Amino acid sequence: MFILRWVVNALAVMLAAYLIPGVSVTNFWAALITALVMGLINAIIRPLVVILTLPVNIITLGLFTLVINALMFWLAAYFVPGFDVNGFWAAFGGALIFWAVSWLTNASLKTRNA
Repeated sequence: MFILRWVVNALAVMLAAYLIPGVSVTNFWAALITALVMGLINAIIRPLVVILTLPVNIITLGLFTLVINALMFWLAAYFVPGFDVNGFWAAFGGALIFWAVSWLTNASLKTRNA
């Protein structure tokens, strides 16, 4: 399951690069590394950021989470050579696509395993 999700997330990165101007990935290997780094960032850094920004998140009724997702997407571009994000709005659009594909993947795998 892990490898399937990893490959699908790499394809989501490539889809974001294809659809969103300002997001670019050089090849599939860079997309695989980006998907792995995104998984690590979402597992380690994102929960800390969500807790630290909890008051803002409550005031905005959770919409600030979209900003956090964009910043995490942008942060991954800092660590991965061959993956570039030019600006916040490109990161926002790329993070939305990455989230949507991940959500669909998780939903389909849960129903298939149940």
